[in-house]
Amino acid sequence: MRLFVLFLLALAAPLAHAGARDQLDAFGAGMTGMAADFEQRVHAPDGELLESSSGTLKLRAPREFRWEVVQPFPQVIVADGTHVWIHDPDLEQVTVRIQSLEEQGSPLSVLVDPSELDRQFEVVEGVQSDGMSWLALTPRKPEESPFESARLGFDANGLVVMEMSDGLGQRTEVRFSGWQRNPDFDAGTFAFTPPPGTEVVGEMAQAAEVMPLAD
Repeated sequence: MRLFVLFLLALAAPLAHAGARDQLDAFGAGMTGMAADFEQRVHAPDGELLESSSGTLKLRAPREFRWEVVQPFPQVIVADGTHVWIHDPDLEQVTVRIQSLEEQGSPLSVLVDPSELDRQFEVVEGVQSDGMSWLALTPRKPEESPFESARLGFDANGLVVMEMSDGLGQRTEVRFSGWQRNPDFDAGTFAFTPPPGTEVVGEMAQAAEVMPLAD
């Protein structure tokens, strides 16, 4: 579930001379969907690299997304607006959850409604460093959040990097590239049907018997 939580943060549109908060606010205007590539690295408290992965992200307002890990082990996470489906092909297993529960305390809504930023987080706009403008986020309900703090780094082209620290001292870094704003998604991008023979587990496993609506 770490992969699901990591990408549900904020992005920004190109805005060469604005601060990070202005960039985020500008992005929400007229946005209906987005897509990007990502590289993710998880570090131990002592800085040791624990794991790394790469793949693609697709998101469509108001509540649909697809997070697909390509390397080193394939994994697909799809939210269809009602349920979140997590497919691990190597395990031949699908975990399904009610989407509203998955979103509780997460920054998913920030992507389509920047006004949610202040409702869910204490936000501090940092100084520019490493050629980027920074936003620091602290959850207002830490008991419901999987992370203690996060930082978002923006350059003139949008969100470049997200850093997140949890209560165990682990630090996760996700770098984004190739942002597409309001792309044309293929039909079925945000629908999921468990492959034949795949075990379905979770709080709403019976949802596997319901065919998601096609795009």
